[in-house]
Amino acid sequence: MSGHRVVPRATSRGHRRLPLLAALAVTQAVALAACSLLNAPLVRARQRAASSEVDRRRTPAPTPPMGWNSWDSYGTTVTEQEVKANADYMARNLARYGWQYIVVDIQWYEPNAKAHGYRENAELVLDEWGRLLPAPNRFPSSAGGRGFKPLADYVHRRGLKFGIHIMRGIPRQAVRENLPVLGTRARARDAADQKSTCPWNSDMYGVDVSRAEGQAYYDSVVALYARWGVDYIKADDMGRPFHADEVAALSRAIRKSGRAIVLSLSPGAADVTRAGEYQAYAQLWRISDDFWDRWKTLRQQFDFCRRWVPYIGPDSWPDADMLPLGRIGLRAERGDPRQTNFTRDEQYTLMTLWSVFRSPLMFGGDLPSNDAFTLSLITNEEVLAVNQRSAGNRELFARGNQIAWVADVPKTKDKYLAVFNLDDGPAAEIRIEWRELGLGGECSVRDLWAKKDVGIFSDGFAPRVNPHGAALYRLRMVR
Repeated sequence: MSGHRVVPRATSRGHRRLPLLAALAVTQAVALAACSLLNAPLVRARQRAASSEVDRRRTPAPTPPMGWNSWDSYGTTVTEQEVKANADYMARNLARYGWQYIVVDIQWYEPNAKAHGYRENAELVLDEWGRLLPAPNRFPSSAGGRGFKPLADYVHRRGLKFGIHIMRGIPRQAVRENLPVLGTRARARDAADQKSTCPWNSDMYGVDVSRAEGQAYYDSVVALYARWGVDYIKADDMGRPFHADEVAALSRAIRKSGRAIVLSLSPGAADVTRAGEYQAYAQLWRISDDFWDRWKTLRQQFDFCRRWVPYIGPDSWPDADMLPLGRIGLRAERGDPRQTNFTRDEQYTLMTLWSVFRSPLMFGGDLPSNDAFTLSLITNEEVLAVNQRSAGNRELFARGNQIAWVADVPKTKDKYLAVFNLDDGPAAEIRIEWRELGLGGECSVRDLWAKKDVGIFSDGFAPRVNPHGAALYRLRMVR
């Protein structure tokens, strides 16, 4: 196994790549691509069947991923014990509802990370091949070059999946020391693009993937993550601006690794005119800048979601960003420790929009700190079914501060209906005519948040919705 180092020399040898396996993976990818061209109608049919077992085996994200990410609570500073505590909570309380990913966010390789920002030119933990390793003072099980494998194993034993955040590129520290690139005769300076830097973090240089050693570096990094058992990569400084060449190189490296790894691109807002490229290389990508617990930014998400409707699933999930719910800001980038600033009505609006838009659901609060209300928001099976299994999702209308979305219930003629009152004033009735939904006659209405049947209504329905609030229903024609 690879040793770890903070600036001094490495003490052990790294693993060498397995060229035969990589070649087989490439050959298999070429064969699949050729098959797709010859059988385009079949491929399109399979894409429409997102919930089928075929798709579940074929794609890493047949439905929007659901999980926990450390960023909103712990920023750059999360520790192994805190990750385990959140994994334990998820296994006990959330896994049966579909929640499964535990994601360690940025700078897990920084021994002296601090809240509310980044340390400039910080010393990072690397192996002798210039690949980042977890800081052992924060992740003790990683000591001795074991990396994240022990923690990933811990998460996997609980029936969950493990993810990490990475930054685009190669560590500047590796370039300063001109460390070798695994599997080549090249050095870090040969692979790096030192003119390409992130404007808000000083850890990395870009990688010149026009050169073989650049692709080789990404291949070596992802091969290491695959050995650790990583199931999900959140790749930052990739989505805006869109570094298409490096995104493609990272995507190729994931395919070569032979492991089913979900690729998520940040930050946003993604460029909708390049949607096809995002879909080609990743499973999800951020459609907005960082989303926090402010009503103004929640209102803005309606515009972002509307633009990205044509690109929803399968294996393609425009990402409205994390859920800043519950107890957040313990050691975060923004704000002090707090219960989310969203009111209860605003929390219903957030969860309803994310569900009917089919955004990935990444909970940001500290799970063990959840109160009963927060837990109820993320364990409502009927609401989560909208996120995981609906189809044809779209905005029905936007009439001033009143907005409605609709979706189909697969294999039925039923409809999901979400209504939102974005006004600051009093509660208001939002009138829906059945003909607007392609329905007619009498329809039964079930309130999904309340988990109860409301009644049977002729021609339409006019629920009363609180200001900043939302409601979510299932409609079924009965006559």
